[in-house]
Amino acid sequence: MAATVLVKVVGFSDVERHSLNTLFRLSGREGPNYQLWTSDAASPAQVALIDVDSYEAGLELVSPSFNPNLKMICVGAEAPTLAWRTVQRPVDWAAMVGLLDELFVSAADVDIDISQEDPPAAPLPPGVKCALLAGLPQEARLYLRARLALAGITAVDEVQTVAQLDDSVKARPYDLVLVHVNDDAIDPWVLVKHLQDLEKPVRSVVGVSTNSSWKTANLAERMGCIGLLEMPFNPLQVIGMLQKV
Repeated sequence: MAATVLVKVVGFSDVERHSLNTLFRLSGREGPNYQLWTSDAASPAQVALIDVDSYEAGLELVSPSFNPNLKMICVGAEAPTLAWRTVQRPVDWAAMVGLLDELFVSAADVDIDISQEDPPAAPLPPGVKCALLAGLPQEARLYLRARLALAGITAVDEVQTVAQLDDSVKARPYDLVLVHVNDDAIDPWVLVKHLQDLEKPVRSVVGVSTNSSWKTANLAERMGCIGLLEMPFNPLQVIGMLQKV
């Protein structure tokens, strides 16, 4: 099933809104399912499309509830410096889908030439926290990316295997690694065990599991995790955990 991505839309004409609704309706066939975010949604928006030429955009950008860590794709002439991407009118809506996919389609989901070496991880500016999502299903990755952004952690990498995990932790230091403790796997703690064996340990490791029993939580603590998150996620539990980082 395609992952659902909630998109906050600010401004735009009726014609442009119709194009956006069509874009959302057709999504999910070969990638994420993009849906319009509303204020009564259970989860926060994961990206914002903002018509910077609109009156609504001016109110949004100065609102106390405005989240500067939310990725913004801005349409119009004078986009704020916080914008992740800027698009001019007339909007190429097919290209807009491509921009959204850049954020929400992971490298593991695309057909790539594995014969080419991966480029080295770009160095992060001082003070910027970086997180790694290890072995997690796509729905969980998308939700946690949104929560991490709200907590001010916008540099997020993803891996699925021990080899990828090893390459990533050697390439850059991580402030937080969220690891899927997959109850269905033969060795559900294999990724956590690998982190234990590193010469330079990760500052904070959090287990993510569908089982939050006392036994699992106790094992997570003995394995060096600072805590255990249960899927489906409890937002208050996630917020509390991220405050420990």
